[in-house]
Amino acid sequence: MKKKIYTSLGLMSGTSMDGVDLSVIKSDGYDQFSSILNIYREFDNDLYKQLIDSRDKISSAEDLKIYSDDLKNLEKKFTLFNAKIINDVMQNIDEEIDLIGFHGQTIFHNSKIKISKQLGDGKLLSSLVKKIVVNNFRQNDLNHDGQGAPLTPIFHYLISKIIKNNFKIDYPLSLVNIGGITNVTQIKDALNDLNQNFFAYDIAPGNCLIDEWVRMHVNTNYDKNGNYASNGKIDKLILNQAIDNFELKSFNKSLDVKDFDLSFAKGLSFEDGCATLTKFTAFLISNGLEKISKKNNISLNNIILCGGGRKNIFLIKSIREFLKNDNFDIEEIDNYNFDGNFIESQAFAFLAIRSYLDLPISFPNTTRCKEAISGGEIQKNF
Repeated sequence: MKKKIYTSLGLMSGTSMDGVDLSVIKSDGYDQFSSILNIYREFDNDLYKQLIDSRDKISSAEDLKIYSDDLKNLEKKFTLFNAKIINDVMQNIDEEIDLIGFHGQTIFHNSKIKISKQLGDGKLLSSLVKKIVVNNFRQNDLNHDGQGAPLTPIFHYLISKIIKNNFKIDYPLSLVNIGGITNVTQIKDALNDLNQNFFAYDIAPGNCLIDEWVRMHVNTNYDKNGNYASNGKIDKLILNQAIDNFELKSFNKSLDVKDFDLSFAKGLSFEDGCATLTKFTAFLISNGLEKISKKNNISLNNIILCGGGRKNIFLIKSIREFLKNDNFDIEEIDNYNFDGNFIESQAFAFLAIRSYLDLPISFPNTTRCKEAISGGEIQKNF
């Protein structure tokens, strides 16, 4: 029987906290996918600063209670921002939106205590845009002993099959998403045994250390193309000490930006700090890739990059140098007719459909949950 094709709108605001990615897709929630629209809308300075400040001061579940009133006000402002974007889009596209996947803005994530807090009021958004909204994607996974992250692998699995079919790329494939945190989905083959043929992990920082260093020193949010790092000099002594002092004992835990500390770079000049922090990040990413590949007996033949970090030339060059392997290809996902800036917003549009259909969005080999389960809360408030 032919499956229904849904038109779904996905929203993603990541750890950079600079704005919202919005994507409209068509999919059946299984193996059909087409992209309709991708746009980005930047936060105004006031909202940006409030989000950054809130994340910086929330370091425990107790802090969530202490600052609950402030967070509630900020959540409303954030939700109104998203609602305006959605209403603008719906007035200007020739599509009827069936579902909205609203990830929200993460300000606190701790899988040990089963709390992942994303700002974003799904009920309010539903009432403002008059559409079914799916939000709070992570909590059900946490309630079933999962890590609450990463959630994009089931979408990575779908697009890997599209890439393989359209470009004749052989499995295994490693899709590396370099956002604030770096997560990796490795697909062994295209068989539909989802519990055996794909694996996912948070493996390292992505842009979080570099972005924080840049915000501390200059009036911008990130190191565009790695230009600052390229002009700096790596302090090899500090780099080696940082590598020796940092150990990620297991890749079975989800990561948060607060799991990483840039204090080892504080004595460096701005550009030298950019270079050293970027090199440190590159080492952890390459080391993580090598370790999980060995763990799953998967060769690193084809590495496909997505997320904002793929544009950091200095970072990607450093990853290549650390991997020291001539038998692999590293390509941006853009080379396969996907926009690497919008994979996550497309993913949450896709996850909204799967959640609505009560299909699994997390799996034992992706989030370490006990069994494949769905997630997300359905909000219809109109």
